[in-house]
Amino acid sequence: MASWLLFALLSAVMAALVSIFGKIGLEGVDANTATAIRAVIMAAFLVGVVLVEGKATQIGEVLANRKALLFIVLSGLAGALSWLFYFMAIKMGEVSKVAPIDKLSVVLAVLFALLFLGEKLSLLGGIGVVLIGVGVLLTVIG
Repeated sequence: MASWLLFALLSAVMAALVSIFGKIGLEGVDANTATAIRAVIMAAFLVGVVLVEGKATQIGEVLANRKALLFIVLSGLAGALSWLFYFMAIKMGEVSKVAPIDKLSVVLAVLFALLFLGEKLSLLGGIGVVLIGVGVLLTVIG
């Protein structure tokens, strides 16, 4: 199995667990506060990963690269907003409905990659993206 595929599958499993653990953890607490605490835990964990990997010296390289830093900051802001909205949604709604709608991000990411990154999509890939969109709709209305 290709490394990227293994990591993508592990990402999907962990993302699914975020939904389940998050829904349980949000019972009786403020969604935004819970999201902030989650972000601090994530930041501490990821800093630990960088330190364990011995890559702390690369932090300066990233900070010195203005373009990289700008887009990493934008990515961080988009991710924070995504999680704020997601945790608010799962607190108020059913994970079985919210999670599929959240996965419309797959459709949007592919469209944005085509438009802004010049990536290509095969006919089969395009059909897959359409099926994801249709699957989201069927899951939500079903």
